Amino acid sequence: MSQKNETTILALALLLTVGIIGGGFWLFTNNSGFKLGNTPNQETGSNLSLQDRISFGEKSLTPGDISPVKKAGVQAIAAKSYDQAIANFTAALKLNRNDPEALIFLNNARIKSSKSYTIVASVPIGTDPNTSLEVLRGIAQAQNEINTSGGIKGVPLKVGIANDNDNPEIAKQIASSLVSNSEVLGVVGPITSDSTLAAGTIYTSGQLVAISPTSTSVKISNFSRYVFRTVPSDFIAARTLANYMVKTLQKKNAAVFFNSQSNYSQSLKSEFVSSVLLEGGQVSSEFDLSKVDFSAAKSVEEATKQGAEVLMLAANTETLDKALQVVQINQKRLILLSGDDVYTTKTLEIGRQQAAGMIVAVPWHIDGDPKSNFPQRSRQLWGADVSWRSALSDDATVALIAALERNPTRSGVQEALTSSDFSATGASGTIRFLASGDRNAPVQLVKIVPGSRSRTGYDFEPVRSSAIKN
Repeated sequence: MSQKNETTILALALLLTVGIIGGGFWLFTNNSGFKLGNTPNQETGSNLSLQDRISFGEKSLTPGDISPVKKAGVQAIAAKSYDQAIANFTAALKLNRNDPEALIFLNNARIKSSKSYTIVASVPIGTDPNTSLEVLRGIAQAQNEINTSGGIKGVPLKVGIANDNDNPEIAKQIASSLVSNSEVLGVVGPITSDSTLAAGTIYTSGQLVAISPTSTSVKISNFSRYVFRTVPSDFIAARTLANYMVKTLQKKNAAVFFNSQSNYSQSLKSEFVSSVLLEGGQVSSEFDLSKVDFSAAKSVEEATKQGAEVLMLAANTETLDKALQVVQINQKRLILLSGDDVYTTKTLEIGRQQAAGMIVAVPWHIDGDPKSNFPQRSRQLWGADVSWRSALSDDATVALIAALERNPTRSGVQEALTSSDFSATGASGTIRFLASGDRNAPVQLVKIVPGSRSRTGYDFEPVRSSAIKN
């Protein structure tokens, strides 16, 4: 590719990015499961005290300004004026019905000073509000449904939110704080593999169960009898992608793009390389997106010279922009595969026509199971579709609820989840945990196609099982 063409393509990608930030993208994100957050401000920065990082309603952790009525609700909870808080949060949700923080605080306010069972969500809401809000929607929905149906054997569920900034050290500090709070009976999160592995050591020593809805690194398997996950590991995603590449697409040579600084990205890359070899193919090139001198154009050129027919994007959130440069440079010449971190609206908006046809491995898709009633329930609650992150977070919360129903103590929750007869029905189906702490569940392949649902011009749609050869 000529230097002029490369410069033109990168300039177009930059213009698209600027357009998203400054344009009318708010309409889709404010009415979908991918709600866009505001830019993090000082209140959610790394200098926060631990006390300011955890809230049950007495402060908002969502970055940026909040509506006056939501602010009044926060102040009312802080003052223990629960009836006023209920009125304020109810009004706030009429203004923005897909605000999970407001719904969690509303349900907490309804509990007032009554007996409750407490869990806490550990999410990077200060640094990654978009993903955090997706996760909180699943937790908020599960809390809302159990509390409006009478609670856990008559006892309501209280939910706290902790802002870990996806910083392993902060996640460990939060874990220590939650372990020392005897009222906390379980944790949903952290939501990235690096933070889960770091904080997991604290949860283990404190004998407090943590269920991650989104951490997929294979290092988490057999990591601890107190750390679980409702998302399948990278082993499953990699095997599914490799199988699809070799058996269905009939392609044998791939190049992989990954971030060597991310546990998730390293895990997915390594598992994909092994899986392709087992299927009879090869990975001829590996490119580290985290390198300061990374060049999308040079990498795609090198991959092509090495005979690659497929580009596998094992990017994480921090390297998504560089992965999308690869998409633009590729110009649909080589087939694109990717892991679940690429499943974002940004991919649809930036990638557009160049991303059409990309295959993404995700744990769940809202149209993946016609028999499930979770999509209908979530649409009624939020007024829009939710993502796989919301579904798997709902599953994690439902699992904790089911364990609390058996024995509402920390040791009881852990014993329930590790019991051979434990099962619960969540958004993505039956929830059971292996002895490794993993969930025994498949992944769903989706493809980027032209569509109107996302309001970007493109959608993720399920690849039907008939198209996947075993």
